[in-house]
Amino acid sequence: MTTSSADINPEELLRMATLASTAGARAKYATRGLSHSGTDDTTRAMLLRQLYLSHMEAQRFAEAASVAREMVELGVMQDVALQDLARAYLGLELPERAIDELRRAGRVAPASRRAFHLWTLGSVLYFEGRYAQAAFAFARAARWGTTAKPLYQAQLALALHASGHGVESFATLREALEEAPCGQGYGRFVLGELSFHQGDRAAARQYLRSFVTRTEAGRVALRVGLAAELERARSLLAALDAELELEPGRE
Repeated sequence: MTTSSADINPEELLRMATLASTAGARAKYATRGLSHSGTDDTTRAMLLRQLYLSHMEAQRFAEAASVAREMVELGVMQDVALQDLARAYLGLELPERAIDELRRAGRVAPASRRAFHLWTLGSVLYFEGRYAQAAFAFARAARWGTTAKPLYQAQLALALHASGHGVESFATLREALEEAPCGQGYGRFVLGELSFHQGDRAAARQYLRSFVTRTEAGRVALRVGLAAELERARSLLAALDAELELEPGRE
């Protein structure tokens, strides 16, 4: 006997949405789960997030923003919902609105997640060229941070350097980040920037290529959220490749 969608409870549909291999399947199961009446707020929030992710993966950023706003209004893990809304606004190329939502996320977040929101805020400000404000956000993230503190401190130094302030030593920051778990993944991008400013072209190339390869192989929603970082990494790699072409003895 075939089981109809009405016979599947929201929790099971949430599990199916989470495990879905395509954006379309994720949206289908999440929508079915949301159609059930009487679903508790936590399950509803998690179903909405799966629907949000499906829109982000399909680059339907206006729809993603609409779902994220519904998540915010629901009030379950509101800081996470505000972070999601900010990412949708970045997809819509509305950085000012993203910055506003990230500031709200930092204000309402529990202490355990506050550093993450401040770090994201600093990153957006950094790529908007607002280096002094980015430095302030990174400094606050470093104060709240624990395991990711070396990442926040490294980005604080990069923001200060970009704003014209002297940085005593990129080497110490790089060493700390290389030895920390947060030096993986996104940390590869930051290590690439640190190495570039140190003049260690080989290391910069290695770190930046690792970051680009890993990000491009990831989910669409991740690539969208890291669009500015990808553009910066590719720009630095292009500059490094151009330097190689100018080296003596190369044709």
